[in-house]
Amino acid sequence: MSHTDGAQAPAGLSVSGLSKSFGHHRVLQDISFEVAGGSVVVIIGPSGSGKTTILRSLNALETPDAGIVRIGADVAVDFSSAVTKADIAALRRKSAMVFQHYNLFPHMTVLQNITEGPVQVQKRPADQVRAEALELLHKVGLDEKKDVYPFELSGGQQQRVGIARALAIRPEVLLFDEATSALDPELVGDVLGVMKDLAQEGWTMVVVTHELEFARRVADQVLFLDHGAIVESGPPQTIFTDPQEPRTRKFLSRLLHPLD
Repeated sequence: MSHTDGAQAPAGLSVSGLSKSFGHHRVLQDISFEVAGGSVVVIIGPSGSGKTTILRSLNALETPDAGIVRIGADVAVDFSSAVTKADIAALRRKSAMVFQHYNLFPHMTVLQNITEGPVQVQKRPADQVRAEALELLHKVGLDEKKDVYPFELSGGQQQRVGIARALAIRPEVLLFDEATSALDPELVGDVLGVMKDLAQEGWTMVVVTHELEFARRVADQVLFLDHGAIVESGPPQTIFTDPQEPRTRKFLSRLLHPLD
């Protein structure tokens, strides 16, 4: 099942003036960026810089204090005023999150994990959803695991189920929160391979990751975040080979040459 099968052009994402504080601590400071339909934006930065808070705000898992999130032409949520349940539902219909720690339901089989949202929340026909779920399992290379439980899977397999589950709700934007950071190194490649395939299919993606080689190869745009603000942004070849800001250079040199 390709993202572009009979579908209109992929939706873009626009973020304007996103701000968030926890008490006196400002976690996000006036974050604004655009994600063109069918493109991949990768957010990098040190721990505690606000990367996950941005991602959770896009899906309304976190409620920003201010800012506007737009997905496509027909969803715009202004967090500066009271946000309704309908606003949150609209954002979540349009976007799906792949979490760092999988968040699969332990008491459900792989197939049940994937079909639960489309059937129970979206009220789509169970037979149709099951057929799509089997296609998605094939896409992520787990056809034979449909009837097993999460505890019987490796971390990498669980994360690929997490990706299939996100795709099952037919989102327009995919959000990845450090999708490989909890995995053993030898399992990372399988998950990044699935993510790379999705990018090549034309999914609109926002990816928080410390996998710089993935960002270099797959991102259309890289945002470097520090202390809740976007310090620098641009195409990966610029950010990784000729960063303009001292903070960006320092961060990248630590990651690329950790023992120097």
